[in-house]
Amino acid sequence: MGSEQDETISGGERPDRGADEAPERRTAEAFGQPSAEAPGQPSVGAPAERRPELLGQPPNDMRAALAGFFERRGEPAFRAAQVEEWTFEHGARSFDEMTSLPLELREALATEFSLTPLETETVARARDGTIKHLWRLDDGQRVESVLIPTRDRLTLCLSSQAGCALACRFCATGYFGFRRQLRSAEIVAQYRESRRMARAELGRSISNIVYMGMGEPLANLDEVIGSLRTLHGGFGLGARRITVSTVGLVPGILELARRPEPFELAVSLHAPVHELRLELMPIEKRYPLPDLFAALRTYQSHKNRRISFEYTLIHGVNDEPELARTLADLTYGLTCFVNLIPFNPIPSRPEWRTSSRARIERFSAALSERGVGNAVRRPRGRDIAAACGQLRLASRQSSGQSRREIDAQS
Repeated sequence: MGSEQDETISGGERPDRGADEAPERRTAEAFGQPSAEAPGQPSVGAPAERRPELLGQPPNDMRAALAGFFERRGEPAFRAAQVEEWTFEHGARSFDEMTSLPLELREALATEFSLTPLETETVARARDGTIKHLWRLDDGQRVESVLIPTRDRLTLCLSSQAGCALACRFCATGYFGFRRQLRSAEIVAQYRESRRMARAELGRSISNIVYMGMGEPLANLDEVIGSLRTLHGGFGLGARRITVSTVGLVPGILELARRPEPFELAVSLHAPVHELRLELMPIEKRYPLPDLFAALRTYQSHKNRRISFEYTLIHGVNDEPELARTLADLTYGLTCFVNLIPFNPIPSRPEWRTSSRARIERFSAALSERGVGNAVRRPRGRDIAAACGQLRLASRQSSGQSRREIDAQS
């Protein structure tokens, strides 16, 4: 999703093997339905039997579960508040860290609940301060998150799926195919772990969150909404500081429109005409531009919030000024902003390259002439493969796995 790190991420591209596969099947997989190759595959991470995850419960449900736990043991009610404080304020990874509770209670909590620990596989630090994590989940799947510091904010980019089924041509995550949905607790745990690092190493708190890492957030809607509720209601992050990005899944956009919280919305667009967008993003077949923009107008009528569009500029592919003018016509009547993202070259698409500065400036000027606000994103973390999916790819290749071996596992 998205492009190189600033408040958004981009990356490479799924190999050509995906070009002729049915977008409908990949989209079904993205919504957690079993694929033909893996009948019975669970939609949300194995193992099937696990302890209840505190980070995966809405704060009120978590509070009720803890209250019941302590009541059954004859403990005072304030014990639940202690666990909440350790979970949300201190970001405890394990119950052993909750030292204000007696050891016996900590041991009992550990047998009843889980705090969803993540294993750090790789940490990459860029010269510009960007920090990228590759996390190993409890079933061996890997996902990425990225801390993106700027002068006035610290943004965390989260993953919502292990892999992605949508096969956007410029996205490295699609290279691996879809593995599984992330549970809401696994999404929130990325924030918890990243916040700990930010406080310890940067002396800063995370100010903004963007769901622009691995996967399509609205293809994992229930778990993403669960994570939003925990981040907002549990950790206290302002809804307007959280942005959910989508390639344009209409049902998810309409569901966000119905929700009361004013979360921000970003749309990965990358082309303003059907044929070109279909070439770059197979999801265009299922939700073509007219349907997408009808949903966006409905969303804005409910929320009265500005919509962001992400547009990756690829030399000679989608960076002509005429396309900028078409984009301006397409967005007419919407309160919106366009983030122009220089394409990050990737080995699997050697014929594609980043648009030149002059071409980017012409595209930007054409939008501005039509009254469309826009900005060119400064690439972040390029020296650490910070674009979405690239650190995972680098990790696989450095471990000796060939392109064919990675492809076979997808």
